[in-house]
Amino acid sequence: MTFGAINASVRFGVVIALGFSLAACEQSATPEPVSETLGFALPEPISNNAVAVADGPDGPTLYSFNGLKAGKTWTDTSNAAFACVIATEACKAIAPVPVPQGRLASAAVNVAGKIYIFGGYTVAANGDEVSTPEVFAFDPATGSYAQQADMPTPVDDMVVVPYQNRFIYLVSGWHDEGNVSVVQLFDTQTGAWTEATPFPGTPVFGHAGGIAGDSMIISDGVASVFADGKRKFVAAKLSWRGDIDPKNPTQIAWRSVNSHAGSARYRMAAIGDNAGKRIIFAGGGDNPYNYDGIGYDGVPAKPSGGFFAYDLKTDRWQELGRLAEPSMDHRALGKVGQEYYIVGGMDAEQNVTDRITRFRAGP
Repeated sequence: MTFGAINASVRFGVVIALGFSLAACEQSATPEPVSETLGFALPEPISNNAVAVADGPDGPTLYSFNGLKAGKTWTDTSNAAFACVIATEACKAIAPVPVPQGRLASAAVNVAGKIYIFGGYTVAANGDEVSTPEVFAFDPATGSYAQQADMPTPVDDMVVVPYQNRFIYLVSGWHDEGNVSVVQLFDTQTGAWTEATPFPGTPVFGHAGGIAGDSMIISDGVASVFADGKRKFVAAKLSWRGDIDPKNPTQIAWRSVNSHAGSARYRMAAIGDNAGKRIIFAGGGDNPYNYDGIGYDGVPAKPSGGFFAYDLKTDRWQELGRLAEPSMDHRALGKVGQEYYIVGGMDAEQNVTDRITRFRAGP
């Protein structure tokens, strides 16, 4: 969510409630919490970082790219990258993303063993923020980056999901001066970009989502509106299901579905679970905020401690449990086997953290 040449001070508007449906959804009973903060941590605190899992030289590995360092100022945007090996419970710094400035709100996803890293935004000394178009393919085997074709519409704070171990969708997000509805489709085999069926919901940034099989769920985020001559950022309580035509991946049948219980959340961590045909969501902030964790209304955001799922088979939400510690400011969940991982983020005091949290989501 960037402004380009618009001064960032404009973004500190008043947050107002947006009239999205608050329809209650059927939910299962909450089981006992199955979550823990692990005994190993990132080499340094990092938040708003792009996270993905891949098989590295030492087995399944959590990778983190870009993000915000502990100082939380414009000078603390980072292009650092880290690798955390699950088997050895050890994290180390690896070659940084090859960009001249740090990036916030970028996204990463594993396709065919390589991690594709998309966009993000830069922050200037005067507060101006610019969406960046770069795309890189990171090879875990060699630790090297290969630049790909730029995004046709540079976006940040978007949802990124893989499909058929070949394609990657970028859904909505912020482009320079406003949110966009465009759904961009990248073909990792040809390097070509096309547009898929646009996102029909209110365009948002900081939303979350995942894909399982041929279906994705997109939930919440922040909408940009003008009221009383000012730009304002409002929490968007929404959930959309997109069913993809497997013979023509540019065609997505979108439909609105019930929202999860509770208030809208900003920058949840999410990922699809193919085995269970569910999309898993965790954490997230309760108040739209700028990159420092302070709401656009001046109220510090507080993180959620819950994790839940959307069951694609029943079209219902499921409450799953509580995190060991509330967490927010995420770009994605990592998944290894039956376990899910939150890497970095912000805590209840808006401090950038180096912690790694693991949880199970049940059958």
